[in-house]
Amino acid sequence: MTKEAIFEKLNEIFRDNFDDDSIMLREDTSSKDIDDWDSLEQINLIVAIQSAFGIKFNIDEVSTMKNVGEMVDCIKEKIGK
Repeated sequence: MTKEAIFEKLNEIFRDNFDDDSIMLREDTSSKDIDDWDSLEQINLIVAIQSAFGIKFNIDEVSTMKNVGEMVDCIKEKIGK
């Protein structure tokens, strides 16, 4: 799966979770850029992403992701295995 395809799928997940069709993710998008992205929403996002991509993040991966670009890289690495 290409990075672009991962971004497309993530955009859908974020729009669904935040109920906001205007969300357009970029590599540098972080929780500071989306008003309702708090710790509870982070958990909901991780669960939705894991389900959508058929992967599992470990706690270290989740805690070190600083933006969507790092999330995409982690997803791409896991899918490629």
